[in-house]
Amino acid sequence: MSFELKSGVPEGPLAQKWDKYKADMKLVNPANKRKYTVIVVGTGLAGGSAAASLAELGYNVKSFCIHDSARRAHSIAAQGGINAAKAYPNDGDSVWRLFYDTIKGGDYRSREANVYRLAQNSTSIIDQCVSQGVPFAREYSGELANRSFGGAQVSRTFYARGQTGQQLLLGAYSQLMKEVDKGKVQLFPYHELLDVVMVDGKCRGIITREINTGKVERHAADVVIMATGGYGRVYYLSTNAMNANATAIWRAHRRGAAFGNPCYVQIHPTCIPVSGTHQAKLTLMSESLRNDGRVWVPKKKEDLAKAPSTIPEEDRDYFLERKYPSFGNLVPRDVASRNAKDVCDEGRGVGASGRAVYLDFSAAIKRDGESVVREKYGNLFDMYHEITAENPYKSPMRIYPAVHYTMGGLWVDYSLQTTLPGLFAAGEANFSDHGANRLGASALMQGLSDGYFILPYTITNYLGTHATELLKKVETSHPAFEQAEKQVRDEIARLIANGKKGKRTPNEIFKELGLVTWDYVGMARDDKGLKIAIEKIAKLQHEYDNNMLLNDDQHLNTALQTAQRLGDYLELARLIAQDALHRTESCGGHFRVESQQDGEAKRDDEHFAYAAAWEYKGKGQDAILHKEQLVFENVKPSTRSYK
Repeated sequence: MSFELKSGVPEGPLAQKWDKYKADMKLVNPANKRKYTVIVVGTGLAGGSAAASLAELGYNVKSFCIHDSARRAHSIAAQGGINAAKAYPNDGDSVWRLFYDTIKGGDYRSREANVYRLAQNSTSIIDQCVSQGVPFAREYSGELANRSFGGAQVSRTFYARGQTGQQLLLGAYSQLMKEVDKGKVQLFPYHELLDVVMVDGKCRGIITREINTGKVERHAADVVIMATGGYGRVYYLSTNAMNANATAIWRAHRRGAAFGNPCYVQIHPTCIPVSGTHQAKLTLMSESLRNDGRVWVPKKKEDLAKAPSTIPEEDRDYFLERKYPSFGNLVPRDVASRNAKDVCDEGRGVGASGRAVYLDFSAAIKRDGESVVREKYGNLFDMYHEITAENPYKSPMRIYPAVHYTMGGLWVDYSLQTTLPGLFAAGEANFSDHGANRLGASALMQGLSDGYFILPYTITNYLGTHATELLKKVETSHPAFEQAEKQVRDEIARLIANGKKGKRTPNEIFKELGLVTWDYVGMARDDKGLKIAIEKIAKLQHEYDNNMLLNDDQHLNTALQTAQRLGDYLELARLIAQDALHRTESCGGHFRVESQQDGEAKRDDEHFAYAAAWEYKGKGQDAILHKEQLVFENVKPSTRSYK
């Protein structure tokens, strides 16, 4: 399939583009809305809010998730907060400032119009969530409270202790279930998407597998929204839920949806370090902790064996405060992560593994009192104590970077439509808003902006524009559905047939893939390492194809589920390495060792000021690169400095 990348950004001044889009959009009258069916895959903040909002407009919605309940989407794990340019603290914040911080935080690798729209919508998100009863923290006066996050010099992050994602998801879930009760949303739990169905050049449905029974099903619609999260689990160990996966977006990519910027992977600096080979995931400690926690390591290697409380101030290296005096411990995640790695590489990492730094709250406890710190972060401290058996009120936390969020995803235009007409992508499943690095507390903002305030307009515009074609309904008996289902069944049959003669479990191969991606396509990448990664991934692909052990249970078969997802991860890992290899600059979460200046990432705006959109050419084949040139009319790219 060949395609042309058209961003679809409206003409006119930046602040008026979204209003112009809405003024020019095609409408669907209320009676006709009842004639359309929308499939939403995923029930996190993006998917849940989109399904609820579209159903409220009058569309018939089918909502799919891989869990037993929509409430179990991974959005529930977000801790620290959600950004919005409300400017309650009167500290100089504005829509423009949030837009600028996001563009700069993404290292000038995102589309201006999308980012500005996100900043505009941010204020409405908070009003929407408050009206739903989301229990944001409040000041004594009753006004909503704000705290700071990395990459900003203002306080714009709204929060509900360390449970912000959970509370926001419950708000969206309540709206979703209201529409279920009205009969406008039909829920399909325990369903995993295995293919999208194209009819006459438009996405008209999906093929799913019911996880408990193994039943392969066809579902038709007039438009499909993908809101299935990111692909961080390709690294095996990450802060993502074990059930998180990239199969939905990868299957769409195989059908022709371009994949944008796959090498942009965010490493979060504030995670509990790896403790052994038994682990299948890592635990995040919220970035909000860096408001009061100070990051340091001993200056002298001989002090590593000492208890941290016995090391005097003059022998501590508060390296983020030392190197970045303007932002200190609240530098963006990519900067904090690389600096933590550097001091550990120097041999000054703490803990048994030497791959950790201290996050110390003693100064805050001394200044404000333990009760104040407990009120702010108590549940996070309890989580840390539960996992490590260490008391962070008495001794510093030990933290180390880990894979957290993926800025890449399905390429989408301004309307969030992929290169497959009729297939839209929202939240972390798309590539659109964060460039090469996401600022903390912006993921929840993007998911809810996409679901509540963008897709209800852009989906309506799509349906109104193509009404003549779409009102001619496509049934699941259509040959395109038959062919897609056959391909899914044949793939499952091949996996099981090959699995009868193999010796290695899917999880064994998956773990090895995770080590390859982390070692060679992790925090630092270089030409030699990326080429080694591609070779090693090819060998793992051979193992997967020829030596994987599977049982033949067609029902609740978690090994089969892992095997299917692993097959997609192997292809995706190859593309991540290919994308990282071609982009010889450093930017944001993509750090090429060959492209740095004074230890900081060095961009190459002359040659790489574009979004990379990759076209799938087949298993084992090099993808084809397409480029969306990024035009900066309002913010001039400059050296990204937090010093």
